[in-house]
Amino acid sequence: MSSQAETALTVAKRAALQAGSLLLDFLKTDFQVSKKGPTNLVTEIDLRAEAMIIELIERHFPDHSVLSEERDEKVGTAAYRWIIDPIDGTTNYAHGYPCFCVSIAQEIEGLVQLGVVYDPIANELFWAERNQGAHLNDGPIRVSEVGEPIESLVATGFPYDPEERDRNLELFARVTRNVRGVRRDGSAALDLCYVACGRFDGFWEISLNPWDVAAGQLIIEEAGGRVTRFDQSPCGIEGSEVLASNGKMHGALSELLS
Repeated sequence: MSSQAETALTVAKRAALQAGSLLLDFLKTDFQVSKKGPTNLVTEIDLRAEAMIIELIERHFPDHSVLSEERDEKVGTAAYRWIIDPIDGTTNYAHGYPCFCVSIAQEIEGLVQLGVVYDPIANELFWAERNQGAHLNDGPIRVSEVGEPIESLVATGFPYDPEERDRNLELFARVTRNVRGVRRDGSAALDLCYVACGRFDGFWEISLNPWDVAAGQLIIEEAGGRVTRFDQSPCGIEGSEVLASNGKMHGALSELLS
């Protein structure tokens, strides 16, 4: 492991923890909420947390690119790109519902090499480096061993686009009839981490963005799971469909979703 990778991971962890502390400080205060669409919100805390994360990254890596949910992409001169979601679960945060997180990933030449997801409510820091395994706080994590859909607990999320939302309602009904339970908590990054640590056995969603999945996808893969499109083809972090699982459930979930 290079010293640069160690430094990048340290910076990512520190940025996630500091941003998470900010989210907690303002959670029950009277902050400003704006609309990016009829159901798509952004708060002033998103913007403050984002600025805090970017400032810390740019202090250490001024020539790196930065892709973040609430700002235009900054293109640097190096082959490194940071992918940031200052609050994954903004609607939850705006309503005081305690399910949200900070998500930070780093790409090198187009391949995600590290991911950090911090849940400040539970004080849980999920993190992974490529080929180094996945972790929750100080301990390693692995995906579950569940192999049968009827024995599984899975999760999903619903997109902002009404047509895509209707499509997922149909999938939701189909999956619900074939699994033990389906949860819909409103934070894709946390859902992915819950698959990685075995709390969920699978997860699917439509119309996610790179900042929603970049960190969580690596964490799942490093925990022994799989992330693809619904038909099991590669999805990358730009994919419009995401199916994540413990691996044992992947084929069965793919059949339900395809």
